Amino acid sequence: MVLQRGGSPRVTYVTGRYPAVSHTFVLREVQALRRLGVDVRTVSVWRSPPDQLISEDEQEEFETTSVLLGSPMSSLVRAHVRALRACRGRYVRMLASAVRLSAAGLRGKVVGISWFLQAPLLWTLCGAQESRHLHAHMDGTAPTLAMLTAGLGGRTGNAPWTWSFTVHGPSEFFDVHRQALAEKVRDADAVIAISDFARSQLMSLVDEEHWEKIDVVHCGVDPNLFHPNATSAIARSEGPLRILNVARMAPTKGHAILVEAVDRLEREGFTVEVVLVGDGPRRAALEQMVRTRGLEHRIRFAGAVGQDAIRSLYDWADVFCLPSFAEGVPVVLMEAMAMALPVIATRVAGVAELVEPGQSGYVLSPGRVDELVAAIRRLGTDPMLRQELGRRGRRAVTEGFTVEENAARLLGVLTTRTGASGARTQRRVDDQV
Repeated sequence: MVLQRGGSPRVTYVTGRYPAVSHTFVLREVQALRRLGVDVRTVSVWRSPPDQLISEDEQEEFETTSVLLGSPMSSLVRAHVRALRACRGRYVRMLASAVRLSAAGLRGKVVGISWFLQAPLLWTLCGAQESRHLHAHMDGTAPTLAMLTAGLGGRTGNAPWTWSFTVHGPSEFFDVHRQALAEKVRDADAVIAISDFARSQLMSLVDEEHWEKIDVVHCGVDPNLFHPNATSAIARSEGPLRILNVARMAPTKGHAILVEAVDRLEREGFTVEVVLVGDGPRRAALEQMVRTRGLEHRIRFAGAVGQDAIRSLYDWADVFCLPSFAEGVPVVLMEAMAMALPVIATRVAGVAELVEPGQSGYVLSPGRVDELVAAIRRLGTDPMLRQELGRRGRRAVTEGFTVEENAARLLGVLTTRTGASGARTQRRVDDQV
């Protein structure tokens, strides 16, 4: 089996920035795979800054993660010399692939050259770790480097290099990325989609012969870690409705829709308290929007909060609200539902695969302030409805979105797809030289 070494599966995880507070689902997946006996080595393209290392788990993972950018020039030169001597033909084809996968224009080609420069470093690192399978998360640089590195290592022979990647969406499906994404799907040994929606988008990019390698494996949470307790506020019948939002403050997350909804409810005399957890490029604009509307007493900005502290905020809340314009299947929704919180989300991408409309939460049209106002008002006046939606939501998570079960499924997929090297379409013989 390709992933095996001495009876112990080994895989190198490649991510743009790891660990990171907004990508805790990758860390959870890595930890779950390790509990299953997989030797997971982690590589980050960029070094994570201190503000991304909030929890103890993130800090510990940072210490054992290799970083590509910032490596000494001598290491870069040695890696390229070694690659050129060991596999000249594959080295030249790696350069051609890096340029071909890059975007049009000068900036795109510069990025492509940077991929070419980094891939031998990753190849050298994998060699030192005795790992021949790479798995990438997120779009952009990570899966490109995994593809280039596997190609440099050699895709055929007795001990071929293999690679796979997880596709979250929706940014990968935009036109500017589609051509390169299609090539990666065709080249990869296994492709993991986090939702049926994501899988369907990948299927639309490639011929039917490649569909079999695209598997759906959900992200997940630990329901034993995220669970309601005696301090949870779900069934409160007095005081303002407490609304929690956890999201990076970027345009696609729709924070302004929630601010506008709170403003309308305030003018109608319906009081709420909102906590916005997260940071990002839109924070200053959102803070100004709140001040302009005089809502400082209703909306509080908590900034980035680590996993060690987030559960107390779930306990505080009556409702979780994520009015995004674009999503994959948000892990924060899984966390909130596991905590038995009723959720309000939007009908985008794979959200409805997690939240059953009217049964485990509200799924609204994106951008519709009126629908959000109506949903908040309905939940605010019916504590028993909140409790019932929360109960069903937790059941949905425990039945299909636990990190342990989905890590086991991921391992099974990778083992099957990368182990059957003889059944895989053979690459050209000259990949060996």
